[in-house]
Amino acid sequence: MQTIKTDLLVIGAGSGGLSVAAGAAQMGADVTLLEAGEMGGDCLNYGCVPSKALLAAAKAAHAQAEAARYGIADVAPQVDYDAVMAHVHGVIDQIAPVDSQERFEGLGVRVIRETGRFKDMDTVIAGDHEITARRIVVATGSSPFVPPIPGLETVPYLTNESLWELRDRPEHLLIIGGGPIGLEMAQAHRRLGCKVTVIEAAKALSKDDPEAAALVLERLRAEGVDIIEGQGAKAVRGSAGAIEVETDGHIYRGTHILVAVGRRANIAALDLPRAGVETTKTGIKVDDRLRTTNSKVFAIGDVTGGLQFTHVAGYQAGIVIQQALFAKPTRQSMSHIPWATYTDPELAQVGLTEAQARDTHGDTLEVVRFDYHHNDRAIAERRDTGWIKAMVVKGRPVGVTIVGAQAGDIAATWSLILANRMKMSQVSAMVAPYPVVAEVTKRVAGAYFSPRLFDNEWVKRVVRTVQRWVP
Repeated sequence: MQTIKTDLLVIGAGSGGLSVAAGAAQMGADVTLLEAGEMGGDCLNYGCVPSKALLAAAKAAHAQAEAARYGIADVAPQVDYDAVMAHVHGVIDQIAPVDSQERFEGLGVRVIRETGRFKDMDTVIAGDHEITARRIVVATGSSPFVPPIPGLETVPYLTNESLWELRDRPEHLLIIGGGPIGLEMAQAHRRLGCKVTVIEAAKALSKDDPEAAALVLERLRAEGVDIIEGQGAKAVRGSAGAIEVETDGHIYRGTHILVAVGRRANIAALDLPRAGVETTKTGIKVDDRLRTTNSKVFAIGDVTGGLQFTHVAGYQAGIVIQQALFAKPTRQSMSHIPWATYTDPELAQVGLTEAQARDTHGDTLEVVRFDYHHNDRAIAERRDTGWIKAMVVKGRPVGVTIVGAQAGDIAATWSLILANRMKMSQVSAMVAPYPVVAEVTKRVAGAYFSPRLFDNEWVKRVVRTVQRWVP
C-alpha cells in the first residue's frame, strides 16, 4: 500500500472537481485527484457537450426543412445518423484535452485513476493508495436514475450515458420523462427524422414558469413531438425494435426507449459513514459553506442533491477553494444562479419565478414583461416568438424568466444583475448594439419605468412648466 499525504484530495474529475483541482494546484497547493471513470465526468462525455452537439445537428436539419420563410425552398434533410453521432463524438474529442489527465498532471496535480472510499475522517483508500489529506472535496456527481418500472430491466433501454452509442437512427423513440433532458432529446430526434413520444407522469417542464413551459411545449407539439402528460409508465415490455410502454389504460409503441426521469447522487462507493459524513434522500448533507458533517470534508455539484448544473458545480468550486486554501469562510448564494433548457425556443430562469416571488414578496411585487415580437433582430431572423418577464421588488429585480431565442445567453446578463443586487435604473442604463436580441433586457427595464414616466400626471406637469418658463 502506497501512502500519500496531500493538502487537498479531490474525489471526482467532473466539472466541479476539475475546477477545484486546477485552481488549487496553480495556487501552490499539493493536490491529489481521484477518478475511476472518464476525465471530464458526465458533462463532457454524456451530458452537456454531446447533447448540445446533437441539438446543433438537429438545428441544421430543421433549417433546411423550414427555409421557405426566408425565400429559400424547403428541402427534406438527408440525415445520416451515424455521421451525426460522429460529429457529436468529434466535439467531445476536441474538448477532451482540456479535461485530460495529461493536462492536469502538467498543472502539478497527482492524478490517480481509481475509485475512492473513506477509511476514516481524513483518509481515503484508492486502489493500492492510502491518501491522507488536510481537506477533502467530494465531487462524484450523479448518474441517471432508472425507476423501478416493471419490465424495464428486460428491454434494451437507453439513458443519457448510453444514447451516444447509437449509430442507427431510431424509427420511433419513446422517452420516459418530460424534463429538460427528455424534451431536448425529443426535439432533436424529431428534427433528425424520428417519431418521438414523450411520456410524463405529471406536467412536462414542471419546475419552470408554467406560461413559459407552455410556449415550449406548443412548439414541440407543432413540430410533431407527441407529449403525453399525466400518465405514468406502469409497465414496459418487448425487445429491441419493438418496445411497449403501458400507462393507465394506454399502450405506446416504439422502437427505442430513453429513460430521462432524473438523476441520483454517486455516493454508494464512498463508504461515507466511516468519515462521519451524513447524507439525505438526495445526496450528501452540506451547509451553506458546502461543508459536510465532517469539517475536513466538502461536497460540491450534483452529489449534494441541489441544483444539478455544470455551472453550479463550477461556482461551488470557487467557494470551496477560498475556504480550503485561504481559510476564508465563504457562503454560497443561489439567488443569482441561472438555468436553461436548450429547446427551440430556449427557456431560461434566473432567481425567483413569478409564483415564487409572489409567495415571498406578496403585494410588493411588480411583474413587467417585453415581447420578442417587438425586437427588431428577432423579427429579422423570424425568431420573434417569446418574451422576457422580470419580477421586481422596490425597484430591484429578484427574478427573470426568458423564453425565446438566445434565452440562455441573455440569462447570463441577468445573473450578473442579480448577483450584484443592481436596480432596474442601472439595467435601463445599459446600451446594447443595434440590432441584437439581447436588447430585450434593456427593453424590459424600460417597461418597468414607462408607466412611471408616461402615465404620471406629475411628470407631465413638470414638463409643461419647464417648457413654458425655461428659455
